[in-house]
Amino acid sequence: MINKTQTENGITGRNPVTQKHPFPPLYDKDSGILILGSFPSVKSREMKFFYGHPQNRFWKVIAGIFDEKIPDSIEEKKVLILKHHLALWDVIAECEIVGSSDASIKNAKANDLSEILENAQIHKIIVNGKTAEKLYIKYIEPLNGIKAVVLPSTSPANAAWSLDRLVNVWGSEITERTNY
Repeated sequence: MINKTQTENGITGRNPVTQKHPFPPLYDKDSGILILGSFPSVKSREMKFFYGHPQNRFWKVIAGIFDEKIPDSIEEKKVLILKHHLALWDVIAECEIVGSSDASIKNAKANDLSEILENAQIHKIIVNGKTAEKLYIKYIEPLNGIKAVVLPSTSPANAAWSLDRLVNVWGSEITERTNY
């Protein structure tokens, strides 16, 4: 029987639902900067790819930094990330969450970054927003000892930051050493 506050796929509602991260990291051997979100939104979990909510400005920010067309398809998004020696993953592998609310995350288990760190040329880790930073500091930094750079969230909830400001701040961190 389905709880009235949940949908059949168990990813929306008002009660926390245990969710596992539904897709793998995106990186290749040339990736130099690892960008970590907190945990995929409902839309991202449905699409099984990063930053799936149409109001999230992540793809506009990355395209803006490199003066590229905003990608539409998952394949175009993968090409954009790998072409610019980036990698994508999330801090959390599994947690209890209400819908897409980062603030509701409980009983989190961290993703293991060792596969990426051992198989790519990561020289910088960036976390997308304060929640990702908090979770990274709690669950991952004690294991790998790597300090992450926190950048303002690309989430639509971060309305205080315009797209232009996000592109400028993100661009200064990402383009610092991607042309090697």
